[in-house]
Amino acid sequence: MDPTIVSSIVTAVVSITTGLGTVLGVILANSKTKALMEYKIDQLELKVTKHNNLIDRMYKAEARLDVLEEIEHS
Repeated sequence: MDPTIVSSIVTAVVSITTGLGTVLGVILANSKTKALMEYKIDQLELKVTKHNNLIDRMYKAEARLDVLEEIEHS
């Protein structure tokens, strides 16, 4: 075989291998990033739910206090 053809084939194989390695690396990094973002969103949703429950409880407590104040002033 002609050395130029062999060199071209080796260069093509190395280029393809490097490209595939890069693509796999990017896919792996993106999947880890996605998993981390999903975890953080889930944690944020839990915090929002707790906050909303607190707001609901405070609203109910303030309503009860208003009723008690009306009874005291009557």
